[in-house]
Amino acid sequence: MGTSGIIFLTTHLCSPSNSVSFPSPWPWPLLPQLRASTRALPLSRIRSSVSSSTTTELTPDKLPTIDSSVTGGAYDFAKATTSLTNELISSPKKVTLLRHGLSTWNAESRIQGSSDLSVLTEVGEEQAERCKKALENIYFDQCFASPISRAKQTAEIVWQGREKPLVYLDSLREIPLYHLEGMTNGETASAQLENSDKAVDAKRIYPKEYTIWREDPANFIMNGRYPARDLWITARDCWKEMLLSPGESFLVVTHKSILRALICTALGLEPER
Repeated sequence: MGTSGIIFLTTHLCSPSNSVSFPSPWPWPLLPQLRASTRALPLSRIRSSVSSSTTTELTPDKLPTIDSSVTGGAYDFAKATTSLTNELISSPKKVTLLRHGLSTWNAESRIQGSSDLSVLTEVGEEQAERCKKALENIYFDQCFASPISRAKQTAEIVWQGREKPLVYLDSLREIPLYHLEGMTNGETASAQLENSDKAVDAKRIYPKEYTIWREDPANFIMNGRYPARDLWITARDCWKEMLLSPGESFLVVTHKSILRALICTALGLEPER
C-alpha cells in the first residue's frame, strides 16, 4: 500500500542438505523446488511470493555448487549463500513479513526512526483490519513484532482472536536516527506542522547527514555509530532467533528499514544494496 502502508513479502527458508535430486517436470518458473533425497529436508532456499515480470529459466546444470553452508536460493545474487543460523534448522520455515500501517508521522512526513511517539492513524488501523481479514485463513505458529507503538498496534489488530500470545523482539525495532527523528523528511509537511517547533526540515538543518542517509546509508554515521551497518547485524541476529524458534510458519510485523535489512541479509546482500 505504498511507502507508508502495509506491504507483504513471504519467503520460505529451509535447512541445507548435501544430497539433492531434481524433479521432473520442473515445477517452478523462477526458482526450482529441490528435494533432498536422503534426509527428507528441502534444499536451503528462499522463494518469494512477489511476482516478477521477467522469467529466468533455471536448469540443474546452471545451478551453483551446493554445500551445507548454503541458505539462500536466490541464484541471481553472487553472495546469496550466507548462512542465517550457522546450524541446521529442524524444518522448512515460511516467514511472512509485514510492515506497520500508516502512522501519524508517516502522514506528517516526519522521520520516525526508533521513536515511539508515532502511532497508527485511522487509515493505518483500517489497513491493519483489512490485513487481518486477508490473513484470517492462514495459520501461523507465532507472530513476532517490534515493540515500537506503530508496529505493536498493527500486530495487535492483525493477531486479534488468535490463541498464542504475540512475541515482541527488540531486534525488530526500527533503525535509530537520533536527532533527525521528528524532523520533517525533506518533503512538503502537513499544514498543521507549519507552526510546530518540530516542523524543521532535516535536509535544511543537517544537509550533509540527510544526503548521506538518503544516498549512501551504509556510510551514514551519527553519534559515532553507523546505523545501517548496525541494523544488518541486528537483522542477522533476528533471523537466527526466529528461525530457531519452534514452528514452521511465522508472521513478522515491523518497520521499513529493518524489513529491508531482513530481506537483504536473507539474500546475502550487504548494506550497500
